[in-house]
Amino acid sequence: MLLLKNFANWKFTQVRRLKTSVVMAKSKFEYVRTFETEEYLLPNCWIVVRIDGKSFHKFSSKHNFHKPNDLRALNLMNRAAAAVLGEYKDILIAYGQSDEYSFIFRKDSTLYNRRKSKIMTYVNSLFSSSYVYFWKDYFKDAKLKYPPSFDSRVILYPTDENLRDYLSWRQADCHINNLYNTTFWALVQRGGLSNSEAEQRLSGTLSCDKNEILFSEFNTNYNNEPMMYRKGTILLRKKVKHPVTGKNNIVVLPLHQDLIRDEFWTSNCEVLEIKSCGVYEFDGKVNIPELVLRQIHLHDKQELGDESS
Repeated sequence: MLLLKNFANWKFTQVRRLKTSVVMAKSKFEYVRTFETEEYLLPNCWIVVRIDGKSFHKFSSKHNFHKPNDLRALNLMNRAAAAVLGEYKDILIAYGQSDEYSFIFRKDSTLYNRRKSKIMTYVNSLFSSSYVYFWKDYFKDAKLKYPPSFDSRVILYPTDENLRDYLSWRQADCHINNLYNTTFWALVQRGGLSNSEAEQRLSGTLSCDKNEILFSEFNTNYNNEPMMYRKGTILLRKKVKHPVTGKNNIVVLPLHQDLIRDEFWTSNCEVLEIKSCGVYEFDGKVNIPELVLRQIHLHDKQELGDESS
């Protein structure tokens, strides 16, 4: 009986202390929280978070990026974007080119209660920190002279057609910019023109004119340029077979395809239909992308860890 009484007294004391600590945690300054506001994104809309490099022309010059395209930089962007997809399963597809990436969240996502600032800032911060973290994997001994920065914005698209048009717009932008840059740097690096002279030469030209310059003056067929440069990179979750065991692994798969045409959306219908990821089989003539091999290797390490435990 005495034991029960002592326990009751102890429990009462603990509750009393808890209440006291809660009260003590408040202060006269806490009213400032009432100034905070939250913007909640409309339901049943595709959420697009687009990040874009700030002053990346200066950043690329300071770090001696290859012109017109630096494969190291593009692969680093893809690696950072894959880290974002690895963290947020509500992202169904992402598209990147140059120094920008767009992440598309499923329209029924309830992530962070659809609070705009939370979604936007977390995606941006994870991408930016991943870019810095993985820098050494792609630029090796080239030291990062100062940290890059990215801005971000959130756009809502109510229909599947709107979303497709948005991604088509970004891929068309990739083509326009890359054709210009490829021609511009051919005139500078191989044609001997200054930057201002090359800019003047291309002023007012159409796509067909740039293609003609590349072909007739530099024996370059633009259509033979790497697809990543011309089409950008699409990131999707897919089930792929392990090259040794044959087991299916879910990975973030980089694709360099035309997403403006219907064929892409037909073969990857799980995106708009918001279904589980489909199966992707590599052509025997195509090497498995380094980004996928990294993920498969990580799966192997995790499985070995589970077995040893």
